[in-house]
Amino acid sequence: MIDWLQVLLLSLIQGVTEFLPVSSSAHLILTTHLLGWTDQGLLFDIGVHAGTLLAVVFYFRSTLWRLFQQLLPRANEARSELVALVIATLPVVCAGALLKNIIALEARDLSVIAAAALFFGLLLGWADIQSRHQVRSNETVTYRDALLIGLAQIFALIPGASRSGVTITAALFLGYNPRAATRFSFLLSIPVILGATLVMLTSIGDSSFFHAVLPLVVAFAVSGMVAYATIGLFMQMVEKMGLMPFVIYRLLLGGLLLLWAIP
Repeated sequence: MIDWLQVLLLSLIQGVTEFLPVSSSAHLILTTHLLGWTDQGLLFDIGVHAGTLLAVVFYFRSTLWRLFQQLLPRANEARSELVALVIATLPVVCAGALLKNIIALEARDLSVIAAAALFFGLLLGWADIQSRHQVRSNETVTYRDALLIGLAQIFALIPGASRSGVTITAALFLGYNPRAATRFSFLLSIPVILGATLVMLTSIGDSSFFHAVLPLVVAFAVSGMVAYATIGLFMQMVEKMGLMPFVIYRLLLGGLLLLWAIP
């Protein structure tokens, strides 16, 4: 029997937290622990990831169209941003292939997630404070900085670290303003989410596609719509309020998870 409360709530949580620097995995694990739910399964994960992928692609559709045009022969526009995104993506692809078994089995402990939420939350706060005093006027990410942001993104393989959190933190430390850091982080999420979705698709059997289609569609739609609204709201909040509210929230969340992990 389908638990629609579980489907809707987890899809909502995934849509809200996928792009915020607060760690979607920490929220999903905490929710399932508190409510005593079992894992929804791989097909559900594919649905919500596909939904959030569509959301970020649609939000940045004009930028992606411009990047696509740069691939065409005799393109007049420089390919600097496209190349920077490729450079930043490569490290996490290589690290994910090498460390996927360790991350899947050993790093999903609740205490590890709590520690990651706290540690990377503090780093985000430090970076946010520093960015107020040292900000670049040029928002274009250089190739060197793209590599450094990509290397930082490897830490996002640790549940609780937050992919957007670590990439925004790295960009802020490198001197980019919060909006530029957030924009690059969101664009960088597209190949990462796409790759994760494709990996999950290759891990399921053909029969899985004929099971529980309606929950999959609902998870896709809810996570996508909520993620799209969250991206727009977060971009506005970053400009007006900075990142400190999310830092405070992460510290509270990490503390709660740590208390939950203590026997």
